[in-house]
Amino acid sequence: MNAVIYHNPQCGTSRNTLALIRHAGIEPEVVDYLAHPPSRARLVELIAAAGLSVRGAIRQKGTPYDALGLGDAALSDEDLLDAMLAHPILINRPFVQTPMGVRLCRPSEVVLDILPPLPGPFRKEDGEMVTGA
Repeated sequence: MNAVIYHNPQCGTSRNTLALIRHAGIEPEVVDYLAHPPSRARLVELIAAAGLSVRGAIRQKGTPYDALGLGDAALSDEDLLDAMLAHPILINRPFVQTPMGVRLCRPSEVVLDILPPLPGPFRKEDGEMVTGA
C-alpha cells in the first residue's frame, strides 16, 4: 500500500502517526511539509479529501495564528490558504493519504481508518497502547 504523510518531526502526534503507519508494515513517503510545503492545489485537495473546512485545517497552537489575525471570521478561504502557504506551520498535521482515503490524524489513532489492520498492539511515545481493534 502506498501512503504519504505530511510530517513534522518535532510533533509527537506526527511521530506517533508515522510509527503507526510503519507498524502496519507500510513505508510511507514522508513529506517534511515545513521544508517542502504542498502546492496550493494539493493543500486544497488534502483538506477537501479529509472532509475539512480550510479553517478546520489551520493549526493555532505554536503558530503566528493570533499575530496574523486569522481568527477574524471575515477572512475568506483564499486568505486563510495564503497564510498557510506563507507560514506552513499553520497547516495542521499530520495529513496522511492512502488508497483508503485522507485524514488529518489528530489524534494519531485516526490513521487506523485508512490503514490495513495492525499486526499487533502498538505503544505510543507516551506509553499508551493502541490495539487497532
